[in-house]
Amino acid sequence: MRRRTFFQQVGLAAVASRLSPNFVMAEKMFDDQSRVIKPARLREGSRVALIAPASSFSEEKLANARTNFTNLGFTLVEGKNLYAQNGYLAGTDTQRLADLHEAFANPEIDAIWCIRGGYGCTRLLPHIDFDLIKRNPKPFIGYSDITALHLAIHDKTGLVTFHGPVAAANFPDATLRHFRAALMEPLSEYAITTPDQTAELPGDEFVPFLIAPGAAEGVLTGGNLSLLAALAGTPWMPSFRDRIVCIEDVGEQPYRIDRMLTQLLQATDLSRAAGIALGVFSGCKPKGDGPSQSLEETLNDKLGGLGIPVIYGIPFGHVDLQATLPFGINAALDTEKGSLTLLEKAVKE
Repeated sequence: MRRRTFFQQVGLAAVASRLSPNFVMAEKMFDDQSRVIKPARLREGSRVALIAPASSFSEEKLANARTNFTNLGFTLVEGKNLYAQNGYLAGTDTQRLADLHEAFANPEIDAIWCIRGGYGCTRLLPHIDFDLIKRNPKPFIGYSDITALHLAIHDKTGLVTFHGPVAAANFPDATLRHFRAALMEPLSEYAITTPDQTAELPGDEFVPFLIAPGAAEGVLTGGNLSLLAALAGTPWMPSFRDRIVCIEDVGEQPYRIDRMLTQLLQATDLSRAAGIALGVFSGCKPKGDGPSQSLEETLNDKLGGLGIPVIYGIPFGHVDLQATLPFGINAALDTEKGSLTLLEKAVKE
């Protein structure tokens, strides 16, 4: 943004195309950010649509979601096809897509919250009406398989979306605090930090570790590693260049994490990211007695030599203690401080 201001002040915008590739890229990054759309913040009483764009859910998850709506003061509006089932999917693609479109189109709906992830969102991507979403910007919340919708929606519309707890998640105090700071009581310069060394952690996978030191700023993006790998080579995979990329996964053995990171490094510009913030990789230890790298060795091997700051253990992922990450806003990563700081408010008053 500062470079664009410089162009305007000295009258060089007309010759920007003759400048070095780095200056041209800076102009493109400004253009990308100039189209960012921030939705209105949520309040007690906000009418929030509950949808299932991926897998179906249990009665227990539905009960959790209803409790969360009540505790947050939201009015629950169920998608028309919320209870549909189609094998491992929460209804047909047509039904799930209809609930997504209706939630954005309905002027009485203030936000859209996914009840769970699972599988199925990538099937919807070719059929999404992105113009409809752009005309009706609202907070869109979820994680895991919802990664596919986050990346596609922001890339095609500029809408800031929220990689955060699904509606059926548990909400311990820290998770609730992060959620409110992103969506309800918006804060700028809001720091999300790795656990203190003296903190009592639920398991070894929560212990943070430094992969590559340094600090960087950039637009926040990323999501679930399996979905990022699945999107590589598709029209819905955005650029990672000069961005802070957040990555997490669950239940994957180190060799599978190696394979997916290798795919991303070979098929995308992940190596040109400004920095990488790794979340909690729950259940990703080696299994069986065969030879294997550890999770830490795998992540160091694949990401430690990129020449950019990388840290493991930022609190997000398939865990209860989870930050809400607004994809599309500017953030700062400081690996030595163990912090990911949201530099601006993600919603409008």
